[in-house]
Amino acid sequence: MKIYESRGKRVVFTIVFLFLLILLDRLTKVAAQGALMGKEDCILLPGVLQLHYLENRGAAFSILQGQRWFFFVITVAFSAVIIYFLHRTKLTKRVFPLYATLVVLLAGALGNFYDRLFQGYVIDFIYFSLIDFPVFNVADIYVTLSVIVLIVMVLFVYKGDELEESSKDEVKK
Repeated sequence: MKIYESRGKRVVFTIVFLFLLILLDRLTKVAAQGALMGKEDCILLPGVLQLHYLENRGAAFSILQGQRWFFFVITVAFSAVIIYFLHRTKLTKRVFPLYATLVVLLAGALGNFYDRLFQGYVIDFIYFSLIDFPVFNVADIYVTLSVIVLIVMVLFVYKGDELEESSKDEVKK
């Protein structure tokens, strides 16, 4: 089944893919909360990788602490732009990697949005002690990797007019 054959298949793919990605993020956060909250770190690779429970009320690197409404507005606006692009894009085999990457990016944004909305903080739990990298979670991985992939695709794979044409074709339908 090629999901780019019809709008209905595309919508089902998008919803199912989003749901599965957000579910994975939620399950890992709930597991981390249950296993790590109030406990010593779980060392996976000594001096390299550990699980450390953290309630982050800010953004990456804990900046903008306590700015919950700012994150709501930014996430809603950001998500609306992605959804608009997903809706307008004519999904072809060539554009599918870009489309899927945007769905992953949206899942990351919505995964952390869920935490902020219902808990007031984001649960972070993965810590690379080797480089003293900030503690992060699965949704953060989605966002970081998809942004890197998007940059590479826009710079080296797609031409600007190619994406513009894809968007125009879908609007005509």
